Amino acid sequence: MIVSQQKPIDEILKMLEGEKTVFVVGCNGCAEVCETGGEKACVELKQKLEASGIKVVGCTTVDFMCNKLLDSLKILRHKEKIDFADSIIALTCGVGVQAVSSVIDKYVHPANNTIYLGGFQGTWPSQERCAECGECVLDLTGGICPITNCSKSLLNGSCGGAKNGKCEIDKELDCGWEKIYNRLKKLNKLENLQKFTKLRDYSKMFPKTELRKSMFYDVEQEK
Repeated sequence: MIVSQQKPIDEILKMLEGEKTVFVVGCNGCAEVCETGGEKACVELKQKLEASGIKVVGCTTVDFMCNKLLDSLKILRHKEKIDFADSIIALTCGVGVQAVSSVIDKYVHPANNTIYLGGFQGTWPSQERCAECGECVLDLTGGICPITNCSKSLLNGSCGGAKNGKCEIDKELDCGWEKIYNRLKKLNKLENLQKFTKLRDYSKMFPKTELRKSMFYDVEQEK
């Protein structure tokens, strides 16, 4: 299971500066368990956005937003409304945001931060990966994670060592920042490359104290 926490509403509204209409998508998988996805979270976010003057043209949920086939089948049923919206807001983990971004030509904003629990999350067959940073930057990079797609995990552009679109460390690996550039260009968002991303605060990777207590409850107390 992947655990997520919803971003503060002020941060979400900042991502939406200049936009008037959005379409909200929530994940019925891990995010719903964390109460950061699913129908309830979608309705609550819709209310907050509309109270702040952002029109929500539609909402839907997907059983597992990390599955691109499910995303295509479910989300594209609402293509007319999505085409009308300025962007999509995704209530899901970092993998889900990347999956949705890859199947639709519409800018996707992450509503959640994905946090680290340690251990092994399981093997996911698709190419999307999430480093569970606790402060998702996918909003700036067009839904392509620079931490997992760049071999050096650079946050503010390429190292300059790539050649013919391939990473200098691994010639079989596509340059993550070239992929980000191409995605932003396609979505007319190249101005995002002029925005500075601050250094990672690694303490944000871990869940809040109250959540840790609920997850790692002392079994001795139950005896």
